Amino acid sequence: MELRCPVCGAPLRRRENAFACAAGHSFDLARQGYVNLLTVSQKHSKSPGDTKEQVNARRAFLSAGYYRPIAETLCRLAAPLEPRRIVDAGCGEGYYLDALRQALPQAELLGLDISKEAVRCAAGQYKVPTFLTATAAAMPLFDQSADLILSLFALTAAAEFHRVLTPGGHFLQVLAGEAHLLGLKSIIYPQLFHKEKISHPVLPGFSLAKSETLEFSFTLETQRDVENLLYMTPHVYRISREGLARLRATPRLTDRAQVIFNLYRKE
Repeated sequence: MELRCPVCGAPLRRRENAFACAAGHSFDLARQGYVNLLTVSQKHSKSPGDTKEQVNARRAFLSAGYYRPIAETLCRLAAPLEPRRIVDAGCGEGYYLDALRQALPQAELLGLDISKEAVRCAAGQYKVPTFLTATAAAMPLFDQSADLILSLFALTAAAEFHRVLTPGGHFLQVLAGEAHLLGLKSIIYPQLFHKEKISHPVLPGFSLAKSETLEFSFTLETQRDVENLLYMTPHVYRISREGLARLRATPRLTDRAQVIFNLYRKE
């Protein structure tokens, strides 16, 4: 996929160890093989996105196979679409994109994430997909560049996804359901409150082609795995000191995942 300069919008060309446009904007290629196309104006903090600690926790948790059913469902839903170009908008450390690489070896893959730590980790581990530090809200890609865009537990930038998708292209959205990780929540919060979630958002410019819910149980056998699970979720930003103490006193946890897959088609 051709990259677009995040400053002026011109095409970026590879020049030795950098990508540059005709206007002279240049972006160095990191040692791990990724390029940082996140401009200062696009940052909401000095180091946006997941921290190194969160990225390492996610890598350890996903590598242990606890969420393999999610990766398998993702591949099953993507394969019949026969996409030639796939973008994972919020790719994290690359686990799900690598699963797609194995399921769809002919597809061109690109992963982007606002977290430089996540992209550095992904590019260091997986050499085939292209990885970028960038925001899903303003992807450094040209119009109609991708046949399939993924967003797994990440930002849904519907207008931007619509711009980048080819006519008839698909957006596969993966959301946590209302009953997702109730075991973890019951430990870290003193009381659980019901908060209704929109499971099938209406997205302008898209029609919902398919939706299915995946549910499965898993058991974490060590306290380290229990803590890794916390660091994979937004609850790490909300947990109290008391909740964290209860979690660190939990040597083993059986929990249940509830994950919603929404497949949208660009109208």
